[in-house]
Amino acid sequence: MIECVLFDLDGTIVDTNELIISSFMYALKDNGFAPLTREEIIPHMGTTLQQQIRVFSGLEDASGALEKSYRSYNNEHHDELVRPFPQVNETMEELLRRGIKMGIVTTKIRPTTIKSLEMFDLLKYMDTIVTVNDVTEPKPHPEPVLTAVNSLGVDPRKTLMVGDSTVDIQSAKAAGVYAAGVAWSLKGEDTLRKYDPDYIIHNMKDIIEIVERGTSES
Repeated sequence: MIECVLFDLDGTIVDTNELIISSFMYALKDNGFAPLTREEIIPHMGTTLQQQIRVFSGLEDASGALEKSYRSYNNEHHDELVRPFPQVNETMEELLRRGIKMGIVTTKIRPTTIKSLEMFDLLKYMDTIVTVNDVTEPKPHPEPVLTAVNSLGVDPRKTLMVGDSTVDIQSAKAAGVYAAGVAWSLKGEDTLRKYDPDYIIHNMKDIIEIVERGTSES
């Protein structure tokens, strides 16, 4: 039976997609780089900010002006552009009622992670929060998921990781936990299926069904 559910943040339980895309477009323009389309940005979402900056700019050092511009725009426009996804709070309330442990495993930094969770009253459900600040190797490495599992003292074989990105699925499978991709991912359901998730969920409440029936049908 599933006794723990771990969630990615961006694009999974909080709709930060437009904020992220707009922040990159602004940062590139602000620093004189060629503009990118949404279609060029989306495949890399889910990796760390530094990894994305390196890909988009070709720069090896991703901690300079581009990161500063990105974070400045991101912080300024956060509350304006971030939206909730349907059924998230209701699902977490039900998981809490059932005694399921929950946590966040994200490639965001801790301050913006907490900000997004507080904005939609989600922080209270989380028994652990693992950000990029808490690991040496970010997703798709198993370390972030294993860090959450170990901090909660749960069995990986009774843990489900839910995410919108290929790196979420890769990290989950490498850590020995079950992986669920969300069909509302900007990357598309077909892209996620290529990484062989145990589940694709089309509504957040699908998680309740997975918990109810265990993992025998995965």
